[in-house]
Amino acid sequence: MGRLYYGNGTEAIEMPDTTLALLRVVATTKLRRSESFSVSWVHPDEIAGGRSTIWLHCSIPLRFEFDSAESEKLDRAQLEEMADAANSSRGLTLDLCEPDELPVSIGAARSGLGRAA
Repeated sequence: MGRLYYGNGTEAIEMPDTTLALLRVVATTKLRRSESFSVSWVHPDEIAGGRSTIWLHCSIPLRFEFDSAESEKLDRAQLEEMADAANSSRGLTLDLCEPDELPVSIGAARSGLGRAA
């Protein structure tokens, strides 16, 4: 599990390395262009609160920390779907399940994730 550090806080948002790597590419591409966007996710059952949304902006510090020293091989179709979602008014919704449980297509899984946005 990788970790995203958002803002100046010390608490991390944990997610599978593959999901984090995809988010890193989308975020760095958009933030390099000074384009802000929202990222939402449903909390795992063991975490109270249901869901979270953060606003990614180039003025807010981000740090991506991966468990694996090796770079993740990214699925181009998933990357494009995530980029399209980040460009929408609804924003990007992440699936924070284990890497071997990641959907083949983010769009196909979005119906179950829609409640997070």
